[in-house]
Order: sequence, then structure tokens, then C-alpha cells
Amino acid sequence: MFDLEQELKKIIEGDVVTDESVIQTHSHDASICEVRPAIVVFPKHTTDIKALVNFVRDHKKEHPELSLTMRAAGTCMSGGSINESIIVDISKYITGVKSIDIDPNGSAYARVLPGTMYRDFEKETLAKGFIMPSYPASKNLCAIGGIVGNNAGGEKNLNYGKTELYVAELKIVLRDGNEYTIKPLSTEQLVAKKNEQTLEGEVYRALDELILRNYNAIAEAKPKVNKNSAGYFLWNIIDKEAGVFNLNRLITGSQGTLGIVTEVVFRLVPVKKYSRMVVVHLFDLKPLGQVVAELLKGKPESLESFDDQTIALAVKYFPDVLKQHHGKNKLQMIINFLPEFWMSLTKGYPKLMLLAEFAGDDIAELDKKAYELNESIKHFNLKTKVVSNEDEIGKYWTIRRESFNLLRSHMKTRKAAAFIDDVIVNPQYLPQVLPKLNAILHKHNLTYSIAGHAGDGNFHIFPLIDFTNSAEKSDIFIVSDEVFNVVKEYGGSISGEHNDGLVRTPYLSKMYSPEILELFRKTKQIFDPENMFNPGKKVPEKTANQDGRGSLAYVKAHLLKK
Repeated sequence: MFDLEQELKKIIEGDVVTDESVIQTHSHDASICEVRPAIVVFPKHTTDIKALVNFVRDHKKEHPELSLTMRAAGTCMSGGSINESIIVDISKYITGVKSIDIDPNGSAYARVLPGTMYRDFEKETLAKGFIMPSYPASKNLCAIGGIVGNNAGGEKNLNYGKTELYVAELKIVLRDGNEYTIKPLSTEQLVAKKNEQTLEGEVYRALDELILRNYNAIAEAKPKVNKNSAGYFLWNIIDKEAGVFNLNRLITGSQGTLGIVTEVVFRLVPVKKYSRMVVVHLFDLKPLGQVVAELLKGKPESLESFDDQTIALAVKYFPDVLKQHHGKNKLQMIINFLPEFWMSLTKGYPKLMLLAEFAGDDIAELDKKAYELNESIKHFNLKTKVVSNEDEIGKYWTIRRESFNLLRSHMKTRKAAAFIDDVIVNPQYLPQVLPKLNAILHKHNLTYSIAGHAGDGNFHIFPLIDFTNSAEKSDIFIVSDEVFNVVKEYGGSISGEHNDGLVRTPYLSKMYSPEILELFRKTKQIFDPENMFNPGKKVPEKTANQDGRGSLAYVKAHLLKK
């Protein structure tokens, strides 16, 4: 008789848990799915993780249901951290910043464990005057493992890009149970690595051959948008011009499907001392595309947005907003919120707020940029404002960052549902795309909120769904299909930063050809032929009746019950 709990207790020092409350907690993340795991383990160290990989590999033939799904903060919106078998929660023990090193030339690197909450990591980097800039809006809720697994990109993406640019090195446990250090390789180093008679050497040989054989098709398949988290990033690995093969660019964003990341070295950037913000009120969405284009000419560091529903939530649940505001003066925050309170009384909410922020070390230069930008959009006859007060800037960021959390926390019969939450198109197409998306949502009588990264053309749309209502649940798939068809029409991505997970893996064919999807499948095979790591994400499982993990049938069967 195979007793999974007892077998796992024999091989790891960490906790092996079957308590119902823990199982229930780990059946959910921030997605629309719920999947009950068989067991939850809290490994104490990398040795435990190696043991878990060896255990699953050795028992996979007799027990094909066994797999390992990594989990840290559990805030994934795509269902990336839930599965039926073994959930490996690293948030309890595998945490902490191991080092922050600053070179004499000013370059800085931080070595951090994946279970570390980003907010704790950021405190330590800020104390040194540096930051890892690709944090998401959920920076106070998420962990490093999820940031790397999803290739996070947030409010600073416009200027700094996504996490893939900041992973200088990582350690990963592959299917043989050994831990490998992954670094960018020169042409000579790649040749040496491919000659190694190890699993790592085998992976490099197979992957290099796969990419070179299909190089043009892979390059053409790269989404033509500022950021993307859909599919495997095969186009990122080889830089022929620089002569670099960088496997970190594939593992980042692979959602734990290729192996288990145990440590990350991030490249950090210096924190800029001052900021200025231009706030734009849009009472009509028609000029949005033109306004965004004009704002982008000023080269802001961030160009974010949130809608009238978000402002209304922030006013209604102001005590929650106040708790999340990290400014020094709470009373000042209350005073700063008076315009929003007045909007509530007069029903004068703008349809959308745009936040264009500049940062730098020269106040005079920042002021010049902000006021010039403000002047450049006056011909649109919009209400605008230049904000220099740190607490007032903080107010706008708090509203933006808390938009989804407020919806998720306070809706009773309906939930903020993440399924079309991460679409992205080139910003030049916003005047055509946004009206089409609004028309789809209105056609289905959905209440929804919009926030996101206007400068990237990346919008987070959260419809409110009653998961006890079968008709509303069916709408999820109808709306997804219609919205993703629009995204496909304009050459966008169905996921700018939240990744595929269970929710979007079935829709990858909206973005990629059968040829590219087959290359994704072969990539998974190179790393994980036994499907040990987070099955059903990034690559659908092949089953006789096509209802396996990664299929629409599977998602429909595992939607939230209430």
C-alpha cells in the first residue's frame, strides 16, 4: 500500500501536511480555478527539494499521477501554483536575502531565495540604494519565485523591461535531482557545456539544436509587443550578435514547468531620488490612444491607468487603502483623498485616470519634463495636474496597486475574475482595441474594472462573476474567446505578465502556429519528459479525449465553486 504522506516524511526534513485547512488554502491561488492537491510539503532547504524530485522520478512509472508544483505567495492569477499532486510551498523556510554585493564600478547584485516576499527583499535593496525594478503591482503580496516564474513586469516596465533582463544567474534542480547553476554562456563556453556528459550538457545540446534548426520560425513567432509572458521564450535564448546563449531567458517565465528554481541572483539598478507625476482625467475614452501616444513622447518612466470603478472602490473601502499606503503621514493621505471623496459625492468620476511618472536625481530637470508634458496635452482639453508631493504621488500608486485586491476582498456574491486580465497590444492600436473590448463586455452585461500599464498597451480587465451562476460561468469562455480573437487580430499577446497557467494555456493557439506549439512541447520534453514539474501549464497534456490539464475541458471542470 502506497502511503504518500508517510513516504514523504521518510525523505525530507521539512513539513508534510494533509490538514484540511492547509489543503483547502493550497487548492486556490488568485485565479478562477480550484484544484485540490493530494498533499502539501514545506521543504526546509535544497536538499529536501532534491529528495522530492528524486522521489517523484523514481515512483512516476508506478504512480503516474505524481508531480511537483511550486508555490510561494500563492498570488498567481492564471492558476500556475495549483495542481492535484504535491504542492511544494517554499514560503515557510526557503526565504531570505543571502547577499547584496556592490561592485567598485557601481553595479549591484542580490542573491535571494525564491520563497522571499518581494516587500522584504525590497527593504534590503532600498537600504543599499538599489532596487529590482520589474516588480508587479502586487509587490506587497507576491514572492520572488512567482516574479521569476511568471517573468513579471510592472509599472516600471516602460523604462526598465521585464524580469528576464534582471536575472543574472539562477540555480535550478532538474529532473535528475541535481542542482545546476545557470549563467549566460559565450560561444566557447556553450561548446564546453554541450560536451559535458551530464543532464545539463544534454539539455544544452538538445535545446541549441532545436533553436538553430527552427531559428527563423522562432524569431518570427516572437510577439510584437513590449512585453509577453505567453509560451516558452525560445526567441530570447540565443543572441547571435553578442555571441551569448542565456538559458535564464527561458527558465524565467517558464512557471516552474522545466525544473525547480532554488536561488536567484538579480541585477539591481540605483534608486532615483525624486519623482514627478502628470495625472490626466479622461471622461471620454475616445482620445485615449492619441493621449497615450502624446504622453509617451515625453518618455515617462511609468504610464499607468485605473478606471472609475477602481476610484469608487478606493473611496468605499478607504480604510483598507489607508492601511496599504506606506507614506509617512496618514493624515496627509486623508487630506490628499478629498478630491476623490468629492468625486464620490458629485458622481464626477473620470472614465480613466492616466499616471505619467518621471524619476531622476535632478529636481529642476524633472519639473521641466513634467510641465512640458502637461503643456503638450492641453490641446485635448483634459483635466490634468502635475503632482510633486511624495504622499500625493503615493496616493495614486496605492489606488493603482490595490485595484484587484479591493475587488477580490470585498465582493460578496460576485468575484473579480482573472481570465482576460492581462491582454496587451501595441499602444498605437488602443483607439481600435479598447472600444471593441468594451463592446464585448457590455454585450454580456458584465460589470468590470480596468487598470493597467497604458504605456505598454497592457490592460488588466476584471469582470465580476457569480460562480454559483452557471450562465455567468459559461460567459467566461465565450468572453475569453471573443477578447482573445481581438488581441490576435491586432498582433498582441493574451498575457503580458501574468503567464499562461491553467487559465490561458488552452488559448495559446490564438497566438502561436501549430509549428511553434510543437516546439514548446519539444522544449518541455527536453527538460521534463516524464511531466514531473507543474503539468498542464505552458503545454497542454495529450490525452485520448483531450480533457487533460491544459485543456478548456479541464479548466471548466475546475472553476471556482463559489
